[in-house]
Amino acid sequence: MARPSVAAERREQIIEATMATMAEHGVSGTTLDRIADAVGMSRGHVRHFVGNRDQLLLDTAIAVFADAGGTVGSILPAGTDDLTAALDYLFGPEFGSPDTENAVVLGLVELSRTTPAIADVLTAAYTATRLQLAELVGKAHPDAAEEACVTASYGVLTCALGSVFLGDFDRDPTRLAHSRAAAEALLSAI
Repeated sequence: MARPSVAAERREQIIEATMATMAEHGVSGTTLDRIADAVGMSRGHVRHFVGNRDQLLLDTAIAVFADAGGTVGSILPAGTDDLTAALDYLFGPEFGSPDTENAVVLGLVELSRTTPAIADVLTAAYTATRLQLAELVGKAHPDAAEEACVTASYGVLTCALGSVFLGDFDRDPTRLAHSRAAAEALLSAI
């Protein structure tokens, strides 16, 4: 098997350092100098491998939301094929716990307000998730109208995302359970 190029390895290291820097310092504190320090390279080397800060932040957004093939898709794990599995993930500790990835996503949400390319990445990821959820809701509730499934998928995703972002400051251990109960109550209404 061929060894990845040094450039590809360096880009991956720089993107990981960008995520760590963003989680620690927020978007405004994510400077090329801090990223270079975090990855152990000069600022010039960082620019050589990834370009300017705007390009690096876009590449980071793609890295967070893309699958192994580089396609931005649903945030649900590959192979999620029923509504229970989707809810287990969206209201489980892996997705719902405040961590570096969630801090990065929150930073990307902030950037999406002023950076259309990043907004496009987030829109693609969350649209794919919403569509997948609508399909799973439809499978679980075959008699439900398609529009009801779409509306329910918005509600479930909103409950899950709201719970994640609340987790940054609300340490209530029942938060995820209450959020899932709200989503399940919505689903039972269709």
